[in-house]
Amino acid sequence: MCPAKIDEDKSRGWIVPVGGAEDKQGSQTILRRFVELSGGDAARVAVIPTASRLEDTGPRYVELFRELGAAESFSLGYEQRSDADREDWLELLESATAIFLTGGNQLRISTILGGTPVAKAIRRLNACGVTVGGTSAGAAILSEHMIAFGKGGATPRAGMASLAPGFGMTNRVVIDQHFRQRDRLGRLLTALAYNPFAVGIGLDEDTAAFISPEDVLQVEGAGAITVVDASSLEHSSMGHARTGAVICLTGIKLHILDRGATFNLHTREATPSPHTP
Repeated sequence: MCPAKIDEDKSRGWIVPVGGAEDKQGSQTILRRFVELSGGDAARVAVIPTASRLEDTGPRYVELFRELGAAESFSLGYEQRSDADREDWLELLESATAIFLTGGNQLRISTILGGTPVAKAIRRLNACGVTVGGTSAGAAILSEHMIAFGKGGATPRAGMASLAPGFGMTNRVVIDQHFRQRDRLGRLLTALAYNPFAVGIGLDEDTAAFISPEDVLQVEGAGAITVVDASSLEHSSMGHARTGAVICLTGIKLHILDRGATFNLHTREATPSPHTP
């Protein structure tokens, strides 16, 4: 699913994938900035807890965003595909200045909302300036190519990652979450071996990539973002590797970015953080 077309007189909204386990009780840096970018005290945040099976997930985020100063926050609890046709919920979604997808299982999001009026509205709203973010599973679904599931480990192997269509807010990145905590470098490299066009974004927990309308990624949070740039890939053995075999990749560039660092998704240039340790 390709990104929605952006009108010449408009600017795309921010895209904010979060690595999961973001701070909800301390400084709340990531969620606080999400609200600020979405209108601050005028923000209207639509929470979509579809990935989660826990009943309190939606209400919890609604309360968090209200405590952070949003004018309004509401939960749209899509639990089956027929819910995506509810006109009252679609009207609420259209009124939002920000949309936030919670964690859980990304395949619940794609199988319940993929191809529905809700998924189409989210893409269109982002193209019109609405901020769209998500944490954990909600982060994975944001890009065109989504890592549906896969094994941990640092070495890429054929079949290590399974891909599925995401919401397609951007086709420039492939996102993986809980990155360092669950040792997911291998599966991100495997995903890029399938599709070297994209940039791999490995998000540590309590860490977010704030992707601007100009496609500049800005790091926020307590951890790091691993950026894997395969644009200069020289060789990949993926085309003839058997399932489970190690994948040989040469010419890949890797960056480890901390808070304040940036990465331009057009020029593929990384800039260190200006913060003094």
